[in-house]
Amino acid sequence: QVQLVESGGELVQPGGSLRLSCAASGRTFVTMGWFRQAPGKEREFVGRIYQGSGFTYYAASVRGRFTISRDNAKNTVYLQMNSLKPEDTAVYYCAAADRLGNMRIDDYDYWGQGTQVTVSS
Repeated sequence: QVQLVESGGELVQPGGSLRLSCAASGRTFVTMGWFRQAPGKEREFVGRIYQGSGFTYYAASVRGRFTISRDNAKNTVYLQMNSLKPEDTAVYYCAAADRLGNMRIDDYDYWGQGTQVTVSS
């Protein structure tokens, strides 16, 4: 049974950093992605990594501030978030795909339950 479990979300001050983790159980995937959803808004793409090559791609709103990495031995993907802004406040979701995926929600087959990130002073 496939399970994605996110962790690491919490309250942080503007300008601070957080690292989110997504542990996948069951098997490995071709693409792992991160999305977020703020209150009253649609879920949006944050970034993704190809598990084999390590190639990453980010939304323009987070490029240069967020970094995705992986530990294939632990079957875990990380989202390092630096220089956080209040507009980064959202529930962050991990997603997995059995093929090369990118920015679309439909690219992904499996989703975690989400972890809350709040950026506020």
